[in-house]
Amino acid sequence: MYIPPFNTTSSSTYTQSPNPSWTYGQRVDATPAGKDWLAGESAGWKVYDTAETDRINLNKLLNSGVLPRPMALVSTISDDGVENIAPFSWFNTVTNYPPVISFAINHKSPGHLKDTTTNLRNGKGFAVNIISEAFVENANATAIDAPLGFDEWTLSGLTKEKCVCMRLDDTVQIRASRVKESAFSMEYELYKSINITHPVTGEHTSTLILAHVKYFHVRKDMLTIKGIVDLTKFKPVSRVGDISYARVGDAYRIAVPLWAREEAKIQEALTTTLASA
Repeated sequence: MYIPPFNTTSSSTYTQSPNPSWTYGQRVDATPAGKDWLAGESAGWKVYDTAETDRINLNKLLNSGVLPRPMALVSTISDDGVENIAPFSWFNTVTNYPPVISFAINHKSPGHLKDTTTNLRNGKGFAVNIISEAFVENANATAIDAPLGFDEWTLSGLTKEKCVCMRLDDTVQIRASRVKESAFSMEYELYKSINITHPVTGEHTSTLILAHVKYFHVRKDMLTIKGIVDLTKFKPVSRVGDISYARVGDAYRIAVPLWAREEAKIQEALTTTLASA
């Protein structure tokens, strides 16, 4: 299968939403695109019973169906001072106040924790570095199944940068490095570590990490005049199943409706819908 080279000239742009004329109560099949989408229902649905689906296929389904998923490049340090870095796509924000994120780490095998899991619990802090297109291969290399204690930084080509807490006081806890090439990094303290066990077998399969953001590091050239990260410059990557990554394509803005502003339109739309039923 021919795969064209990466288009370095393409970038995210803002467009109108797919159906800017949509009104409250409008059915999906009211547009040609909606009709085409619903035509696929004629093929029916396949239902997977998770109790009867093996682990490999469960992983395939989740990875290919829940997407796009943001990427966390997590940098930690061991009690012996060996630094570790690894990417995780089971990652997202939890709350903005306090700023807390989550990511899950699957175990290599029962009772065999990954370096990241062990390091996160040692109180030395860690960093999550968002991956952009310019260094996605570097980041991907850190996913290698290296032996315990191996420093993946050495093969990544990425640059270690001291965290704020490391600069301020040697007695503080955050001592892991952040990735200098990342335009958006966060320093963390462990908030909570939760063991995920299979509800039937009791097997400890993974660990859910909740982490409290202590510091943000944002490259100034990525910020808009409103103080938010500019998507068109940031060029973050995501995971979209198996070994596939994706760039962020065209974006569109849809305002969250406010009842006080939209009530009249909603009532009118519902009255029209009931009248035509």
